[in-house]
Amino acid sequence: MLAFLTYQHASLAFQTVLVGTLVAIVIAVAAYRSPIAAALTLTSSRVALTIPTLALLALLIVPFGLGVVPSFLMLAFFAAMPVIGNAIVGLRSVPPSLVEAARGIGLPRWRVLLTVELPMAWPVILTGVRVSTQMIVGVAAIVAYVLGPGLGSLIFHGLARLGGANALEMAVTGTVLIVVIALVFDALLVLLGRLTVPRGLT
Repeated sequence: MLAFLTYQHASLAFQTVLVGTLVAIVIAVAAYRSPIAAALTLTSSRVALTIPTLALLALLIVPFGLGVVPSFLMLAFFAAMPVIGNAIVGLRSVPPSLVEAARGIGLPRWRVLLTVELPMAWPVILTGVRVSTQMIVGVAAIVAYVLGPGLGSLIFHGLARLGGANALEMAVTGTVLIVVIALVFDALLVLLGRLTVPRGLT
């Protein structure tokens, strides 16, 4: 049971961070060239992080019911927010001279984005992904309130039975396993950074 709940928790966090990151990069690419759009998007992403997670879950229950769907949507939403800000900052910090040089040799805008701007911005984007991952691994415990998957159910069952046999052990075990998942994910992201970030950008 512990292995299955741990797998569920890790899988849910991984999938929501992946989807949130992809959505965040698309939004950042659409907004970063315009100073006004970039500023509005940055502000909106920071304000969105102040939305209470339980409140958003409650709103999502109305159209989607209990279970995986509202859990996934809520986590993917929050996963995207730190990445959006970092992606915009990273893309806007690419030296204009490099962009002009790439355009000067005839590269179309999409090639400049894929071969110059995104690789240059990747270290900053990856930092946002690390922040997002740590946040989502912890927040994912809350989805147990709407019958979502993961270790939150173990924690809340233990807390609901405090004073009973093994109740405290259940809550502590779930918490420790969440911390372990967060540490493993962060180590993997550090390794990803070492493999994908050129030495000149570190």
